[in-house]
This record gives sequence, structure tokens and C-alpha cells, in this order.
Amino acid sequence: MSLKQGMGNAEYLKRRIPKNAKYQHVKTRLDTGCSLSKYMEKVEDMKRNYRYRNDEIFKRLKVTTFAQLILQVASVSELNASVNESESSTPEDALSVVSEAELESLTVRSSGSNSSLSNDRVDAGDAISTSRSTLLSVISGVGELSLNHSPDPGFSPDTDRPYPDCPYLLLDVRDREQYESCHIISAHSFPIASLSRTMNPYTKEVLQYKNSPGKIIIVYDEDERTASQAATTMCQRGFENLFMLSGGLKVVGQKFPGSLVTGPLPPQCVSPSESARGRRPTPPAVQRWRFTADELGRLQEQLDETVLPSSNSSSRLSSRVSSLSKTSSSRQSSASSLSGRGQSGRPWK
Repeated sequence: MSLKQGMGNAEYLKRRIPKNAKYQHVKTRLDTGCSLSKYMEKVEDMKRNYRYRNDEIFKRLKVTTFAQLILQVASVSELNASVNESESSTPEDALSVVSEAELESLTVRSSGSNSSLSNDRVDAGDAISTSRSTLLSVISGVGELSLNHSPDPGFSPDTDRPYPDCPYLLLDVRDREQYESCHIISAHSFPIASLSRTMNPYTKEVLQYKNSPGKIIIVYDEDERTASQAATTMCQRGFENLFMLSGGLKVVGQKFPGSLVTGPLPPQCVSPSESARGRRPTPPAVQRWRFTADELGRLQEQLDETVLPSSNSSSRLSSRVSSLSKTSSSRQSSASSLSGRGQSGRPWK
């Protein structure tokens, strides 16, 4: 028997399982780690959705990191609001009753005689109501505004205002018409054409966030064509805390559909599968600065599906339970610190 004779047939190694077009969309749920196929998919995704260049002078911010930042800012704002409400829980009814009683006694004392008391009751009542409204207006900080006066229709409640001490400023560098049709919630319109102005090229919000410690500026567009130019120009002009949202609305629509954007996405930002399947009618864009509870919940679920493996459902459940437990424990600690029980613990930040 010669040594050159091999064992088996070499053609067996070239055989492959025939592919069926019916099951091409089915993927394995088993995470086998890094592989060449995953690396090639990542490279193709980068070529399709991103525009990396070697001479970039600005920093990039991933969409998943931006989603985590939104969730953290919303949770901190909600916790601070609850703490402020618990601190300022002063009964206004008792204050109004005391003020009415004191004002009535002052009115009775200031009356000239008992006969004129009945004639001055109406004037005393007017004085009481006027003084009470003035007192409450001073307490609430309204000034000389009457309580019976209807509020200004242009007045926006706290839910329509940006988050207090928001650490990021989101700028949409597209045209104003594109911004009004679709944009990310809490974004400001800042067209790239405004950078070519010789006088006052920046708004007061941009100047407030420029190189401010603990705050960042984020610019975005549809597919990084305009945002990269705006980010390069602003970095050359001295912006050190500037980031560009990688992928723009195109990646936002793929990873977080219906959670971050208000209004219908542009056609070039919609994946071919969704366009072929047909999209649901989306309401027009609305100028909003905060996310609703439903949007935040949907964003958290989509973030768990994107960051964590789809097969490890138990880890997603444990992460949600741990986040809920941390939130409840932080609220209990804040409540105990307010009541004076937890004076030894450090304040929540």
C-alpha cells in the first residue's frame, strides 16, 4: 500500500448544503462569537450607511449611545421633578384661609363704625379677593397677573420645554423645510447655510453650549453628507465638544423606528424591505422637546434588542428588573433623605 494514497475522496469537502430561497431570512439564534461572515456583514453595513474619511477632525456618536443618553436624561429629569414636588408640597388651601381671615379682621378693624360695616361689606369682599389674588400671585411668582385671567395661548407648559440642564444640544443641519417635515425629537433647526453668515452665525443655544463643561453639541442630517461638512467647519472654528451622529436619520430609522423621530422619514432613509412591504401612515412632524412614556418604553425595548443578543432573553429580563430595582431604590433613598432618615447617605447625583 503506497503512502501517496489518501483516505476518502477530496470532493466531499467541496459539497455544500443547497440553499432554499424560502428560508433565506431565517438566521440562527446561537451567538458563536466573531466570525468572518459577521465581519463582512459589518463592513457592508459600514459602506452602506456610513461615510468614514481619513481626514475627519470631529468626533462621532453612535445612535445606540445617543439612545442611552436620552433614556438617562429622561430618568434623571423625572426623578428631579418628583423630588422638587415632594420638597414644595405646601398646602395652599390653609394659606388662603389664613390670609382671608387676617384680611377680614383687618377690614373689620379699619371700618369706621358698626353702621357703616354693612355698607362696606362689598368693598371689604373686593379687598379680600384682590389682596388674596395678589398674595397668591406673589407666592407663585406671576406678579400682578389676576387669577381669574385666562392663560396666554402661546404659553407652553413644562412638558413642551426642553429638559432642564440638558447635557446635549441636538442640531438638525438640513434645510428648514426638511426639518419641519421630519426630525428627531428635541432637535433644533440649524441649517448649514447659517454657517456662511458673516454676522451672528450661531444661535444663543449654540453659544451657550459651546465648549461648556459637561455639555456636548450633536449635529445630524439624513446620510452624513451635510452633517460632516457642518461638523468640520464648526470644529475648525473652535468647537471642541462637537459630535456628529453616525448614520443620521438613515440609521435611526433602521435601529429605532417610531421612537426617536417625529414625522414620516424621507424615502432615502427607509430600508428597501419596509418600502416594499408598505409603511403605515405617519402623522406629520410636531415641534416637541420631550419624549413620552410610550416612546421611552419602546426605545428601551429596541435598545435591548440591538445591544444584547436576541437569544439571551433572560439577560434582557434581568437587566430590566435590575434597572427597575435601581430606579426604585434611588427614589426610596431620595425620599428618605428628604424625610431626614437617610442623613448619613450621600445625595443622589
